[in-house]
Amino acid sequence: MTPFDEQPPSGPAVRGFCHQPADPSGNALVLTHGAGSNCRSTLLVAVAEAFAEAGVLVLRCDLPFRQARSTGPPMGASDLDRQGLANAVAAARRLARGRVFLGGHSYGGRQATLLAAEQPGLVDGLLLLAYPLHPPRRPDQLRTAHFPKLEVPALFVHGTRDPFGSPEEMRRALVLIPAPTLLEIIDGAGHDLRPRQAPHRTLLTFQSFLAGPATVNQPGPGST
Repeated sequence: MTPFDEQPPSGPAVRGFCHQPADPSGNALVLTHGAGSNCRSTLLVAVAEAFAEAGVLVLRCDLPFRQARSTGPPMGASDLDRQGLANAVAAARRLARGRVFLGGHSYGGRQATLLAAEQPGLVDGLLLLAYPLHPPRRPDQLRTAHFPKLEVPALFVHGTRDPFGSPEEMRRALVLIPAPTLLEIIDGAGHDLRPRQAPHRTLLTFQSFLAGPATVNQPGPGST
């Protein structure tokens, strides 16, 4: 793992950490954080380390709103955050020869889906950790208007105790996505996906659903 800081010709900088695998598969994953966190979160570090051990280059980066200030939620910066993610994807494509996937936790995952809907073909798949389907206790305020525009496979990892959406609510929402989707349920997990098995489970499901055994080292069995 090494610090990464790149200023592209236009738009926000890409800042965070690059996990270079010892035995590269050729694939890369851009991974970002939720609204109240940063790229150093326990979940993102654990997922990045698991994926790098399996041969995936991981670019774990801070969104522009977090680069601008160390604490506090996003404040009207979503367009800039998506531009930052697009720049991170471009950086990952220069670092890896294979497919590039985009993932994020909560707010970061939502911005990843919005970007993929706005720019079809930008990435080869999505990894959504605890997608914030709706605000807690407001199930009528669904964040799914863009789902019908998603054209790439998407893996959703969700806890059974997540107040931002129940597993059943997630299943109903994923029907709106025309591309292949898979919902991996982590029993007992909340919005932080805290159980220790979550990163490993995420990797195994990613290997079988998104990447395939030919492009990820040490393929694991499919999830159940």
